[in-house]
Amino acid sequence: MKFLIQRVANASVEIDRKCVGSIQKGFLVFIGISQTDNVQIADKMIKKLLGLRIFEDENGKTNLSLADVNGELLLVSQFTLYADCKKGNRPSFVRAGEPRFANQLYEYMIDVCRSQVSVVETGEFGADMKVSLQNDGPFTVILDSDEIFG
Repeated sequence: MKFLIQRVANASVEIDRKCVGSIQKGFLVFIGISQTDNVQIADKMIKKLLGLRIFEDENGKTNLSLADVNGELLLVSQFTLYADCKKGNRPSFVRAGEPRFANQLYEYMIDVCRSQVSVVETGEFGADMKVSLQNDGPFTVILDSDEIFG
């Protein structure tokens, strides 16, 4: 599982020119799910995500978590995080999770996050989305379950 996390001042996602999710200060999280992922990995990734201390404290140090700043979440599925560009110029996505499986895990993660964060907005799995954001920093972090939990 891969999370591409962007600390944002605000972010939104549109489908067919209609806003389906919008947040203020918080994390925009692009979520890539592989076929080998499961609920246990999702739980660990969410715990790591929500514990990240990448907001500035009163001294300008990145020392505060999402909860410390009453931050919001925008969760967007993105299978292209599993693009394999080793051969040729056209990416392969064979490591990305099968859509039905990946969607179930994505929905599970949304439910878990909503039980812990007051504002959780989402994109729509498999849709053609337009994502807008005002990156705060910029500050972008990549969490890869293979690297973190090996």
